[in-house]
Amino acid sequence: MREGRTRSDMRLTGMVSSGLGRAHVFMAQDHYQEQFKLILEDVAWPGTLNIQVSGEDLVSYVALRNFSGVDTLDIDEGIKDKAADIDLSNIDSRRIRGFLREGRSFGGATAFDGTIQFEEQTPLPCAILIPDLTRHVDVVEVIATDFLRDALNLSDGDVVSLNLH
Repeated sequence: MREGRTRSDMRLTGMVSSGLGRAHVFMAQDHYQEQFKLILEDVAWPGTLNIQVSGEDLVSYVALRNFSGVDTLDIDEGIKDKAADIDLSNIDSRRIRGFLREGRSFGGATAFDGTIQFEEQTPLPCAILIPDLTRHVDVVEVIATDFLRDALNLSDGDVVSLNLH
């Protein structure tokens, strides 16, 4: 472990934001759903909840991206340096395998087990999903068995907490 590294469960806090509306195309694929069942213990809702992060939460998210092998090329060097000092050895992750179907490539991803909480509500099981190919740099994609916007009564701009373990 590098000197100065911290080791603990990870907590990210960020704002709910609208996505591009394309995650359902990927999330509905049987190949992915079979793998999501191993993580969530049931079928995942066919979509993701987007959580925009900044500050120290962005640093932690960049550490997760780095661990997943996803480059964050356009991010400030100071953020990259801080992210390199975060030890993720006690955070559970699972590999989601990609596949080919009818000549179309569906990429892989890394999933991190956790819970999501809004205000004082009971935390719900979820996973952070980091696709191998993503345009998002500061947006965390969250999957769960529930439609999280309804289950937690969320709107764009609401602040939620993600706890990874």
